[in-house]
Amino acid sequence: MRRALFGICFLALLLGNMPVVGVNAEKNLDAMIERELQSLVTIYKALHSAPELSHYEAKTSALLAAELRSLGYTVTERIGKYRNPKWTGYGVVGVMKNGEGPVVLVRADMDALPVEERTGLPYASQVRVKTDAGQEVGVMHACGHDIHVTSLIGTARMLAALKDEWRGTLVLVGQPAEETSEGARAMLEDGLYNKVPRPDYAIALHDQADIEAGKVGVTPGYALANVTSVDVTVRGIGGHGAKPETTKDPVVLAAQIVLALQTIVSRENSPLDPAVVTVGSIHGGSRYNIIPDEVKLQLTVRSYKEEVRQKILASIERIARGIALAAGLPAELAPVVKVNEAEISLSTYNDPKLTERLSGIFARTLGAQNVIAYPPAMVGEDFGRFGLEGNQIPTTLFWVGAADASKVEESKRTGKPLPSLHSPLFAPLPEPTIRTGVKAMTSAVLELMKK
Repeated sequence: MRRALFGICFLALLLGNMPVVGVNAEKNLDAMIERELQSLVTIYKALHSAPELSHYEAKTSALLAAELRSLGYTVTERIGKYRNPKWTGYGVVGVMKNGEGPVVLVRADMDALPVEERTGLPYASQVRVKTDAGQEVGVMHACGHDIHVTSLIGTARMLAALKDEWRGTLVLVGQPAEETSEGARAMLEDGLYNKVPRPDYAIALHDQADIEAGKVGVTPGYALANVTSVDVTVRGIGGHGAKPETTKDPVVLAAQIVLALQTIVSRENSPLDPAVVTVGSIHGGSRYNIIPDEVKLQLTVRSYKEEVRQKILASIERIARGIALAAGLPAELAPVVKVNEAEISLSTYNDPKLTERLSGIFARTLGAQNVIAYPPAMVGEDFGRFGLEGNQIPTTLFWVGAADASKVEESKRTGKPLPSLHSPLFAPLPEPTIRTGVKAMTSAVLELMKK
């Protein structure tokens, strides 16, 4: 019922707030996109078949930089200062100044995932690499960042050709390491907003596996969660499995902690503030009859509000230490709770006014029937960092449908879910997805930078 009411209210907003893009741009945009579409699909397939993991986006960033330079953008490469000095920042920024007016930033993420592709497509990735840990993995654009880069290139082409229709400074960003939640912060810590003008607006698109190609989805307000990775080392006193009375068993303590953590969301957090605490990994011990000295847990913590995140982290620490204390562990053997500072992404907050404004232009250029209200999710994205702390810069991330409409309908009818993002079977429909992504993003920029 709540989602139905949200959709009705949203549609009313759309119909009452339809801004107008420049008439010439609106008239010519479809034809312009069609002329470029096959070239863009070729780029997409090349990117899809040659994915690169986070921190290693050298060829992808070089391709994007070359495309932007050829269109007359002023390009800066190798932006990104990681806290691990062995990684190179492969961030790319293209800037086009076109008179006085607003500064608009458009972001596309570039990295792929350690997933072995099983789509069977003729352009499927066959790439295999060794990770920093030495593990050999398949690599795939299972989250559609190849769609994002291709759409950015298409948008760059449209806007370079439509300079008479807009005024201001356009900043196009190719961001590395989104999948590890490091790339946006790395670019900002490397002085992104000193190298390019600070934007008045920042916008991005993301493909979506359960929206029909040709449609876009929008979510005002909180759209995606903040994500915090937490390591918990449960310490004990090991010994022989036949003499547990001489030990303090960290396996038992870890089990108790895992169960107790489930009460944080159910009993310590308001049901009106969504949150997730998941223990995704538990490792300890080496043999049947040996009680180990420690067990390691890995957690993901998700919420929308920063105060909820901080409260959950404090609760994890309190619960872990309290259970150890109750078991008789001395203070020096209390569990060690450590936040992985390298993998924190902020929540994605879509500025309501900006989102409403763009929703109106999407309804006009794509048709109101092709703009849907999409519910918030607890997955994470680091795009929100471009808005700076406290959402100083209005930002919006919108969804671009990538699925075959017939398969979406079949999924609704049968209840069988479609392959999701991050699935080895995820396969966007290239032409309609890219066409819609380019049209929606170009229209959004023209609306924000119109004369």
